[in-house]
Amino acid sequence: MQDAVATIVDFYRLAEGLKRELRHSWLSDGRRESVAEHSWSMSLLALLVHRHLARPVEIDRVLKMIIVHDLVEALAGDIPFFETGSRKDAKAAKEREAIEDIRSRLPGTVGQEIFDLFHEFEAKTTAEAKFAAALDHLEVQMQHNLADLGTWEPVEYDLVYTKMDIVCAHDALLVELCGAVKGQAEAKMRAGSIDVDAIKERLHNAQAAAT
Repeated sequence: MQDAVATIVDFYRLAEGLKRELRHSWLSDGRRESVAEHSWSMSLLALLVHRHLARPVEIDRVLKMIIVHDLVEALAGDIPFFETGSRKDAKAAKEREAIEDIRSRLPGTVGQEIFDLFHEFEAKTTAEAKFAAALDHLEVQMQHNLADLGTWEPVEYDLVYTKMDIVCAHDALLVELCGAVKGQAEAKMRAGSIDVDAIKERLHNAQAAAT
């Protein structure tokens, strides 16, 4: 029992890093969002949304997956979705090393469960993982919609139309939620004098040229 308690206390010290690891997302009061806050927001969305899905999911498994999906960032750090370069190129390898490290810190079934949940989320093949992945992208845009437009990078205007649709396409409710979130983003951009129609036309032309 003492060994188990010591392991939990030590691991919590590691996991606390998610409260300090900041993301490229800002809150409505101008403070940067932590990774832990992102995971909490995803968890809340999961509770609100899951009962409306066309295909039922095991909500307990979804919540577990959300809790651990970014745990590797306590060791590997957070890298923005749109970043390019050496850090982004090394991201997957660093996260694989981190989840192996995490499994070794939690011997037995707990460490293996976290390891398996992380890889299930990354694979995005189960209904639970697909749902969690959709929430991962939706939450980011929902938080961006609440933040000052000045915190957005120009590339994030395009991401409104290119990041959420594919991961939400498997369920009618998620498609509808994606549309609502996208509509909020468009209204925010238009209010900030961003030429939304030009962005959509450029993306449409690029897609047409690629097909």
